[in-house]
Amino acid sequence: MRRQFLTSTTALVLLWGAGQAYAGMDEAKTFLDTEIKDLSTLDRGAQEAEMQWFVDAAKPFAGMDIKVVSETIDTHSYESKVLAPAFTAITGIKITHDLIGEGDVVEKLQTQMQSGENIYDAYVNDSDLIGTHWRYQQARSLTDWMAGEGKDVTNPNLDLADFIGTKFTTAPDGKLYQLPDQQFANLYWFRYDWFNDEKNKADFKAKYGYDLGVPVNWSAYEDIAEFFTGREIDGKKVYGHMDYGKKDPSLGWRFTDAWLSMAGNGDKGLPNGLPVDEWGIKVNEKSQPVGSCVARGGDTNGPAAVYSIQKYLDWLKAYAPPEAQGMTFGESGPVPSQGMVAQQMFTYTAFTASFVKEGLPVVNADGTPKWRFAPSPHGVYWKDGMKLGYQDVGSWTLLKSTPDDRAKAAWLYAQFVVSKTVDVKKSHVGLTLIRESTIQDKSFTERAPKLGGLIEFYRSPARVQWSPTGTNVPDYPKLAQLWWQAIGDASSGAKTAQEAMDSLCSEQEKVMERLEKAGIQGDIGPKMAEEHDLAYWNADAVKNGHLAPQLKIENEKEKPITINYDELVKSWQK
Repeated sequence: MRRQFLTSTTALVLLWGAGQAYAGMDEAKTFLDTEIKDLSTLDRGAQEAEMQWFVDAAKPFAGMDIKVVSETIDTHSYESKVLAPAFTAITGIKITHDLIGEGDVVEKLQTQMQSGENIYDAYVNDSDLIGTHWRYQQARSLTDWMAGEGKDVTNPNLDLADFIGTKFTTAPDGKLYQLPDQQFANLYWFRYDWFNDEKNKADFKAKYGYDLGVPVNWSAYEDIAEFFTGREIDGKKVYGHMDYGKKDPSLGWRFTDAWLSMAGNGDKGLPNGLPVDEWGIKVNEKSQPVGSCVARGGDTNGPAAVYSIQKYLDWLKAYAPPEAQGMTFGESGPVPSQGMVAQQMFTYTAFTASFVKEGLPVVNADGTPKWRFAPSPHGVYWKDGMKLGYQDVGSWTLLKSTPDDRAKAAWLYAQFVVSKTVDVKKSHVGLTLIRESTIQDKSFTERAPKLGGLIEFYRSPARVQWSPTGTNVPDYPKLAQLWWQAIGDASSGAKTAQEAMDSLCSEQEKVMERLEKAGIQGDIGPKMAEEHDLAYWNADAVKNGHLAPQLKIENEKEKPITINYDELVKSWQK
């Protein structure tokens, strides 16, 4: 199925030539004929009109060499290998789209922000940095840019309202700082075939007294993990859970990507809890960070956060394959597709394509998956109205240190790769959906049965509960690196969950205190609060109609709840 959505890069390069001297509508029509065809929300006339706009807008910049960068995922590989050469051929602007590791993207961005040297003309970097970009004011406000210097190179057909992720890239000042390019969620993944097996269902009901189904809460997830671990299916011993535990930078993403919010850390609020977010960082009414530890009204080391880490540790040890403890993110990712894991609470949908390849033990002979995605279960501290998981939004960012003419040429390319002409085709390749019109496109209705619930999720009302890191985080690069070190100590057994989170919140506050002392973020930077105990801050939160930090719940094993997957999907469609 997927083959029909991919094009030979080699053929395109031969067709357009490495050093194309001509640029214009002939090249645009070739691109539409060979690459886009009918995979677009626009008809052919509208596609050509959009391409004509790019041809005309690009004329002042023809011949320029522009460099942009992103992390290495399928979506960006397609942009780099197929869309960048196409844009070059159509506009005459030579685009070099580099692909590097996610951490390297942040490092290059930091270097440019600190030095003022123009390393790249545009970056696709996570919207997790929205709080950083807003506070440091090193990134162009796209709202101001599109109305001002960049007006002449802003596509009249961009249609910002069609993007599903702009809430995540808008700062507290109401301005857009980043334009979504690709987006994916962390969802619950499970073996639909095993959950519907009559013997499995009967045995589970006999043991636990309720129906095997999609877990709504962590209590049910834990029972299901216990049930499947050690069970023999098709002659093989299977496991009820999968995760990873090596002390490595990738361990940090595992937690900053909203693990604490799933447990019930922070406050109610979408896309992020306010005044306390899912990192446990609290802000005041001016959006100034005031603390991370419970002692300052934060929640990074509160009962909900400690519970979330303890459950991670318990499940990794008891229900995952033994080797998971020593794995990194990259090593653990393919394991569920090998056919020995019943469920995983934390699966990035960016890897959907690798879970539906022909011949895998988790794919049927007709190409339909034996697994499904569903909303993640929530922990005992979670309340309705809180976010329930993470959504990654890789977004185009223009730094002020980039000269205007180079920023304009890069902005044209950024808009090209997210344009309505291109977006449906690009989304079929990478499965990282950013436009509502694409999500609703008939081609995805047709493909949905082979994507295990991905399209159903993105068409569901549940989608709004998944969001990236919000604006409470004042310096994402500095703070994010603290997580893997602290939680790595808990994973290795060097510290208890409480000790690890105490250490983490303390280290986060040291960074905030330095920022406050330096005054580098002005009147939207940190302003640390006075210290009091948990009871004081909980009472203060309740008095003001908030939740965090919550007091410890004595019985953290709540009544387990499951739901039938097919009934769940039907409820979305209603």
